[in-house]
Amino acid sequence: QVQLAESGGGSVQAGDSLRLSCAASGFTASSHCMGWFRQAPGKEREGIVALNTGAGSTYTADFVKGRFAISRDSATNTLYLQMYGLRTEDTEMYYCAASPQAICVLRALTPTTHDEWGQGSQVTGSS
Repeated sequence: QVQLAESGGGSVQAGDSLRLSCAASGFTASSHCMGWFRQAPGKEREGIVALNTGAGSTYTADFVKGRFAISRDSATNTLYLQMYGLRTEDTEMYYCAASPQAICVLRALTPTTHDEWGQGSQVTGSS
């Protein structure tokens, strides 16, 4: 099975840029999609950006379009989330995920279509 480990989180200020990394191990060839999600305390997990690993298509949530971008280094099995112009509402726990479900190409930003999850990387706000 696929194992995911996020890193790169930390304390940021409004307007900052930050790049999160997701190191993937195990059998990743069966993952149709990989993506990034985030969740604030007491709220549901929401999709941010995702990638169709076969076709290379990307999916981006409206609320981060133009600010967040997903990329992948297939050689190192690493998924990245590049964030620009961070806002207060972006300070949440970020999760890397992978899906073996073919339906993920249509529902890539839906958490339930993903079966493998990392433990999360926290992005916090500074004063």
